[in-house]
Amino acid sequence: MKKVIEHFRDAKDSIGGTVTCVIRNCPIGLGEPVFDKLEAMLAHAMLSIPATKGFEIGTGFGGCEVPGSVHNDPFMLAPSAPPAPNSSLSTQRLTTKTNNSGGIQGGISNGAPIYFRVAFKPPATIGQAQSTTSYDFEEGILEAKGRHDPCVVPRAVPIVEAMTALVLGDALMAQKARESARSLLPALKTTLPTKGMGTEAGREDEAKERVNGHVVNGSTS
Repeated sequence: MKKVIEHFRDAKDSIGGTVTCVIRNCPIGLGEPVFDKLEAMLAHAMLSIPATKGFEIGTGFGGCEVPGSVHNDPFMLAPSAPPAPNSSLSTQRLTTKTNNSGGIQGGISNGAPIYFRVAFKPPATIGQAQSTTSYDFEEGILEAKGRHDPCVVPRAVPIVEAMTALVLGDALMAQKARESARSLLPALKTTLPTKGMGTEAGREDEAKERVNGHVVNGSTS
């Protein structure tokens, strides 16, 4: 990369490039299924960086060139981990055989590594003479002098990392707020009443609901 940039610098020209970002160990469940999809928030942040011209996540535009049978990420059983101390609960869960989606499915992180690319255009200010037109509608020649970066990609790496951290921080706080709000809501009933079924199981459910003081067929006990 250094040699390519030096080549265009010596030619008084500029060149663009891409920055790939990989997020590992991201918590599961960050993001939303509609407006605040995690990939949408990442794209919003990345495209807010100066000189950006493109964003793709997962297989990106390359995924448009293969059929769904190849691009799909089949679910599979993840290797089980030992239960936490003082807990008998199993830590077994689902995962995917591949990660073409880039760690986000339905707008929500799934625990797999999140990876995306950001495209940066070549800087517009170069040392070569270029034709231009002034605000007075007079044609002329523009030839920049002084020091100008031939490529912004090396400088963009820490900016991409910082913007990514801000997006994940926002998503994590939003998720924590939802979890806190959920604790303030009344608990849902563990069972649903079976109305008009005429079965023994239905009558047993109705009896349980009456004992618990829940509404059954429009009345309460």
